[in-house]
Amino acid sequence: MENQILQSVEEGIQAIQCLRDPKALSFIKEVAHLIADCFENKGKLLIAGNGGSLCDAMHFAEELTGVFREKRKALPAIALSCPGHLTCTANDLGFEGVFARGVEAYGHPGDIFVALTTSGNSPNLIKAVDTAKKKQLQVISFLGKSGGKLKGMSDLEWCVNGFKYSDRIQEAHMAAIHIIIEMIERKLFYGA
Repeated sequence: MENQILQSVEEGIQAIQCLRDPKALSFIKEVAHLIADCFENKGKLLIAGNGGSLCDAMHFAEELTGVFREKRKALPAIALSCPGHLTCTANDLGFEGVFARGVEAYGHPGDIFVALTTSGNSPNLIKAVDTAKKKQLQVISFLGKSGGKLKGMSDLEWCVNGFKYSDRIQEAHMAAIHIIIEMIERKLFYGA
């Protein structure tokens, strides 16, 4: 069992090392600036994903609305995760529309929609991206594997490839999200 644990540790390290890639570093920098500018202009973040990626979306939102490292002003971010909304919309309109309906309800020009997906093929995220673009939101996508159908559909995107399973992709996504939040705070509150 120890060998399997060490192998998994190595895979986790490889996932985080993806952030050293120049494309990843550029994505992190551009996303941090884009989101900070959105907040400075009174916009908000709408974030969505399925399964573990929805949990990551909620984590992303709460780090902005709550406290990340230091106490500071709350920042407007909404994870499209309300069970009532998700089940009502899925029941009445189909699961493909659950996030698009949230974007329709909360999104305004100047806001940003963030899609978190390890495959890039989730119909509900594809439809949400389409809705966000129609409503003049900027779109950021955290992708995995080949990027799937969402590849090329966003204003900014980053694809973590080389991993068979979603857990490693999500670990890289979350590490990038934490760094992005740190950079947003530096830009907005600490003059960096």
